[in-house]
Amino acid sequence: MKLCALDREILKIILAPHNGKIISSKEIAKRLSVPATTVQRHRRKLEDEEILTASYCLNLKRFGLRHVDFLVSTQNGKTMLVIKKLEKMKEVVSVTRSIGQPTIDLQVETILMDNEEILNMLETIKGMDGVRDAIWSESIQRVVQKAAVPYHLLDYV
Repeated sequence: MKLCALDREILKIILAPHNGKIISSKEIAKRLSVPATTVQRHRRKLEDEEILTASYCLNLKRFGLRHVDFLVSTQNGKTMLVIKKLEKMKEVVSVTRSIGQPTIDLQVETILMDNEEILNMLETIKGMDGVRDAIWSESIQRVVQKAAVPYHLLDYV
């Protein structure tokens, strides 16, 4: 699918960092010098065609919660078994299969309270049948925030 020039300009504005705020169609229209109804129509089309999706993100720190990723290495062809077990855990937000790193098969995104929960989750994952090893990582500070998609790539779509 090919996007028109106005769609690409709208996407560039929407995908730019806005300090967690959603930018209004009115503000986009003002920046692009087009009617707000035109922006709304294009935005709706981008959403209807599933080119653009919107989501909110909870500020976990405000509630004393932590976003912790576990990087899991599986073995003996039991990756799907491990995924099914992880899927049932209430702390797990998402499970992603990955390639490229020979020792990491799954990225498990969790929301946890404290170090004790991190340790318990790590031990639980490592104890699962089919898991070779697991490590965890927690982002503590975002030091650079750029557009969600590099702008130059929008010129090709």
